[in-house]
Amino acid sequence: MKQIKMIAAAMVAGTSAATALAGLYGDTPDARHAWAVHDNNRPQPPIIQAEPDKPPSDAIVLFDGTSLDQWCADKGEPTKWVLKDGAMECVRGSGYIRTKQSFGDCQLHVEWATPTKVEGGGQGRGNSGVFLMGQHEVQVLDNYDNPTYPDGQAASVYAENPPLVNACRKPGEWQTYDIIFHQPVWEGDVMKFPGSVTVLHNGVLVQDHWELEGLSTHCTRRPITKYADKGPLKFQDHGNPVRFRNVWIREIPSRYVNTTHGGPGVKEADVMALRKETAAKLFADIDLKSDNKVDILRRMLEVISYDKDAKYMQLLEELGTMQMAKVAGYDKTKIADLKGEIMGIRNDLNVLIRNKVLPDDNKMRAELQKVIDEHKWK
Repeated sequence: MKQIKMIAAAMVAGTSAATALAGLYGDTPDARHAWAVHDNNRPQPPIIQAEPDKPPSDAIVLFDGTSLDQWCADKGEPTKWVLKDGAMECVRGSGYIRTKQSFGDCQLHVEWATPTKVEGGGQGRGNSGVFLMGQHEVQVLDNYDNPTYPDGQAASVYAENPPLVNACRKPGEWQTYDIIFHQPVWEGDVMKFPGSVTVLHNGVLVQDHWELEGLSTHCTRRPITKYADKGPLKFQDHGNPVRFRNVWIREIPSRYVNTTHGGPGVKEADVMALRKETAAKLFADIDLKSDNKVDILRRMLEVISYDKDAKYMQLLEELGTMQMAKVAGYDKTKIADLKGEIMGIRNDLNVLIRNKVLPDDNKMRAELQKVIDEHKWK
């Protein structure tokens, strides 16, 4: 192989050059994880702006107090809800209001206020609801000094689960819901995950990843059935002039969308495909003509942590042989100059052996460890 000969010719030149790698570190990729632990090759999260009291920069602002253009009545006709003092207000008999756009898994922020003038009691006092995908209701109700059935009070998953605590403010005061919602996941006709909802009411956790039991209903239990992948956000008309403002939403991925790094949706074929892709990219980035042959060797150790393709393993074997010949050619005084690179390569090999990428009796590791032990390096 021509590239091997080029490396062999220049191997001795790299006696004391510092490697460009920090070295292998965390557990390597495996059948369920395309990335190592603490893997710098893993894509960085996108950067957004998140300023106090403002929607995140990647949020969709559904209502900012100026227009109802993104909303309509439940059947698609213009809504009869009114825009008043920067809020949308329910008008008795107007029906549900819903978004024109549909959403799936999401982070949702909603601010709401029940009427300042207290009328009625129980479910008849400041009643509305936030319907996620039009299917699952987080109850809106004035429960300040107003008991009702617990699975129907404010911040309950209606007819399923009461909130952990009652965090209601006084009538007329603005309140907040911050909701994380994941819809049910199906594989054919089999439900793999029932969906979940997490709710913070006025900053207080009141629903802690509650796994959904059914579709929202009244008085009866209604099992979850398949519905569209996306659905509108709805606010309920229950006959009370409840107000809403500052509504924004962020679409977020389901854990089942992730098929390459652990989690319930992982697929071994997808994991291996990404590992091979990463290895090929890392290999393409190696400058095989570089004088820093230790760097090339350590980069190849990183490559095989993703993919033990025969061409990678052959090159690694040749590089290892050359490294051992270089170490053997130095006397005890000169070999001290190689301490950093010997320790670094040995450490990388330890990671690969620990993770069963290479066998316990790897010859290169054994030879390097012998040198380390002879010089009592730590």
